[in-house]
Amino acid sequence: MTDWRFQRDAIRAFRFVRCGFDAASGVAQLVYAFDDGPELIETITVPGAPFDLDAQRTAAVERALRLLHLIAGVSYYKAAVPEEIRIDAYQIDADTAALLELIYVNGLGEFAYRNGLNLHGRIRFPHAAAATAQAPALGLREHALVAIGGGKDSLVSIEALRSLGVEQTVTWIGGSQLIAACAQRTGLPTLNLGRALAPQLFDYNREGAWNGHIPVTVVNSAIMVLAALLHGVDQVVFSNERSASYGSLIEGTGEVNHQWSKGWACEQAFGDHVQRQVAADLHYYSLLRPLSELAVARQFARSDRYDAHFSSCNRNFHILGERPANRWCGVCPKCHFVFLALAPFMPKPRLVGIFGRNLLDDVGQIGGYDALLEYQDHKPFECVGEGRESRAAMAALSERPEWREDTLVERFAREIRPQLSAEDLRIEPLLVLDEEQRLPPALWERLRAHFAA
Repeated sequence: MTDWRFQRDAIRAFRFVRCGFDAASGVAQLVYAFDDGPELIETITVPGAPFDLDAQRTAAVERALRLLHLIAGVSYYKAAVPEEIRIDAYQIDADTAALLELIYVNGLGEFAYRNGLNLHGRIRFPHAAAATAQAPALGLREHALVAIGGGKDSLVSIEALRSLGVEQTVTWIGGSQLIAACAQRTGLPTLNLGRALAPQLFDYNREGAWNGHIPVTVVNSAIMVLAALLHGVDQVVFSNERSASYGSLIEGTGEVNHQWSKGWACEQAFGDHVQRQVAADLHYYSLLRPLSELAVARQFARSDRYDAHFSSCNRNFHILGERPANRWCGVCPKCHFVFLALAPFMPKPRLVGIFGRNLLDDVGQIGGYDALLEYQDHKPFECVGEGRESRAAMAALSERPEWREDTLVERFAREIRPQLSAEDLRIEPLLVLDEEQRLPPALWERLRAHFAA
């Protein structure tokens, strides 16, 4: 063991060694290894311990813990992408193996594309023949753990649930001060979950590991499912809109979706699996799935409560910490898109005040906006809306006196708009609610009325 060295291309197997949870401390350990190398131990901390669990909930927590162990392993597996996957401490059924293969292959799609790897047919989880019995209902209380990320989307969900009288706890993972401040601003109960990656992973990265984007939303979803069971609540709520289901179209490659684990296919597969195999009365859903990014922006613009607190700028969120001088860098795809998405629905002085400048009157931003418009470039590998949403928003601005003389809007009207069909430029169809969602039916009926009001 002492002389084992990480050599990416020599590694033969990735091992799910074991997982364990201590109800007295609220700490879960997820243990992995490559071949016979050292144990890689990730820890998850759920505040609120000690947890007093009956036999049925203890069994459900164990099922959720194993699911988390298997999904969170994607952070480590990708370092070497070995041929063999081994599960040392327990067995899984074919249904679980199929879910994991779906998550790993699609969730690592951008990672594979950027590293020139083909994962299709390569990722196979060993499984037993027997199917797992349907999980029972646990009698969980009606209460939502709502994921907050510091951006506009989760704040729209939180305020919608508040207006509908749904009891909720605002929940996030990790030590982001920016998210903590945003959560505090809601005035609601909060839950800050801890996640510490195995420290060797950073060493492996320096030693030539494959590196890149992972499906972090479904990892966080699995962490929150575990937390929901420990706290005895029946809903885990995310804020992924329907636009997340659409990727970047790469010439010669096809679609690569940076935010696949925010998309409908992942939500449906993971949520159905949780109800089948973890707890029948635990509902996992995205509150904003029926909305486009533009529809979410319109909802956010209705209140200025969070103008000085929210940020969607990815440069502010880093795995090894953050200390942003400003909430918006003004030059990343997220800043570009959020500014454009809010512009049709918000007074110009308010929007410029939020960002500290007018991004649409800056010639240096042309390349970034062309990518959003899918004009001479593909959509960025970022959590941004569809190209048609950006085109429709820009078209709307080109008809408004306060915007149409700004550099990028004027250029759009002159150079790009004439190449587009009238249908491609209409904003109204993008604001219609979609029926594709997995909200509890009674909540969906009330939510539809709330968003239409």
